[in-house]
Amino acid sequence: MFDFVRTHTRMLQFVLLLLIFPSFVIFGIQGYSRFTQGHESVAKVDGQSITQTEWDAAHRQQVERMRAQMPGADLKLFDSPEMKQRTLDALVRERVILTAADKLRLATSDERLQRMFQNDPQFAAFRRPDGSLNRELIASQGISPEQFERQLRQDLSMRQVMLGVEGTAIAPASATETALEALFQRREVQIASFDAKNFAEKVQPTDAQLQAYYDDPAHAAQFQASEQANIEYVQLDLNAIKAGISVSEDDLKKYYAENESRYSTPEERRASHILVKADKSAPAAEREKARAKVQSLLAEVRKHPESFADIAKKNSDDPGSAAQGGDLDYFGRGAMVKAFEDAAFSLKPGQISDVVESDFGFHIIKVTDARGGEKRSFDAVRAEIEGEVKQQLAQRKFAESAEGFSNTIYEQSDSLKPAADKFKLQVKTAEAVSRTPDPQARGMLANPKFLAALFNPDNLRNKRNTEAVEIGPNQLVAGRVTQYTPAHRLSFAEVKDKVRAQVVAEQSAALARKEGESKLAAWKQGAATEALPPAVVVSRVDVKGLPRELLEAIMKAPANQLPTWVGVDLHAQGYAVVKLEKVLPRDPAMGDLARLQSQYAQVWGSAQANAYYDALKARYKAQTTGVAKAEAASSDTEGASR
Repeated sequence: MFDFVRTHTRMLQFVLLLLIFPSFVIFGIQGYSRFTQGHESVAKVDGQSITQTEWDAAHRQQVERMRAQMPGADLKLFDSPEMKQRTLDALVRERVILTAADKLRLATSDERLQRMFQNDPQFAAFRRPDGSLNRELIASQGISPEQFERQLRQDLSMRQVMLGVEGTAIAPASATETALEALFQRREVQIASFDAKNFAEKVQPTDAQLQAYYDDPAHAAQFQASEQANIEYVQLDLNAIKAGISVSEDDLKKYYAENESRYSTPEERRASHILVKADKSAPAAEREKARAKVQSLLAEVRKHPESFADIAKKNSDDPGSAAQGGDLDYFGRGAMVKAFEDAAFSLKPGQISDVVESDFGFHIIKVTDARGGEKRSFDAVRAEIEGEVKQQLAQRKFAESAEGFSNTIYEQSDSLKPAADKFKLQVKTAEAVSRTPDPQARGMLANPKFLAALFNPDNLRNKRNTEAVEIGPNQLVAGRVTQYTPAHRLSFAEVKDKVRAQVVAEQSAALARKEGESKLAAWKQGAATEALPPAVVVSRVDVKGLPRELLEAIMKAPANQLPTWVGVDLHAQGYAVVKLEKVLPRDPAMGDLARLQSQYAQVWGSAQANAYYDALKARYKAQTTGVAKAEAASSDTEGASR
């Protein structure tokens, strides 16, 4: 058992993260919602809100979980709008499934919870040899036994909702065969392409044709310029406040002294042990017999300390470490039971303990090495401490500064300069800002609330400051429009080159289509002199780089009488002529039929589960609010927003 803990300490931490933490990180917010009542709702399930605070907390913890699993990864990848939306989708999904578990009376009973914990291999890491919960391991991850039980019960209840659908899906043999045939069937074809770009030189549109294209109401949207504004703005955030904070050397040293443990490397011991097993619940006579045996072994070890490893190999009841001479490798505090830990950390390298009694029996411990415990000097961590102290002071000061910032922006609404001067901020500018966030925009220029404030009719008309808008945690921004251009249609002169490109593209595609149709008719009649390109074999798995429209036309072409000719209009790309010559069986490299059928059944089960989940969403009226969509669209890191 000790060897397992020694070898798999980090693995166990990840098991905790992967099996239990997702419920905390993404979903385990029950009760928390009561704490955050009154905050803005980002989604609702069965009339119950998921708040902005819940979403933010879940996403922060999700990022931390990713950091733990992939220490070298760029965290900005996880703080994107897409990842934030995934976090919210996961919150909604669990709320829906938990609601279903409650409504359908599928809550996990105490008896089933105990049975699953005792028998399911995935929970083996959390069980002691006697089957009880390994409280030390749970506590080392900051989880109480009550929290563990609650989240495990919740997870099992959720499984009951979905497993009844996903785990019982049936894929009929006939349907499976049809689907696999459609997916893996191969077809041998000859393809003649007539690319529109090859006909562009033959197109010389007249000014009248260009004008007609421009005047056509069907094309009006192509030449519409959206409303735009040039703006100036100021942003108050923690970095802006930190820039005005100074911390004395004495305060930094005081902080260092109060947090010395944080600047020391964790102390670790490497030890070997001999275990004479005697469970705490064993009869007294049996424990006394084990005690006598370990005392005898201790006497032998004291007499021949160099033989510790050999004695452990022959006599230790710990199967994990006995083969290694009792070696447990390095371990820190919290990895072993308390009695064992206290004894090991009281010894110096080379020393051997007296008999140590634990719930598992009796141990003889030999410490073979020690490391860690070194403290970094104040000078080595000064910059780190200064950053932490400034961050803490800035967070305390932000609320006070935010109120003053908001008041100054409102009271002197014709300029941002007074607020910028008072809080030592820089007035920045941006051009061609539109009411709808640009897909490439970041920070406040992607924040719908800020953009809506900028384009407020009163602010546009009077060039007034917006109110101070919260665009993220500890981030306020205010702006004003300095120049406004309403939506309008661009003149013909402004877009003539664009019109010409569109007309040339359309006429080139028309010439390619005409040429392709002519060749198709000739090939069908056997009157064409041009040879088709060499045959290729394509399938939905091996597309050979073909456009989707062309591939679908090939795979849908009738094969009852070969060869079959097909003409495919590729629109702006041109035209293609296809001669279907052979229909080939599935490629053996795709795998044996039994395996493919099994995989198809799994996919079918997942599809049914997704459909069932969609039905549950509809039943319990799960919906994401506009606030959530706006937040996800404008999500970005604090650094990027500047």
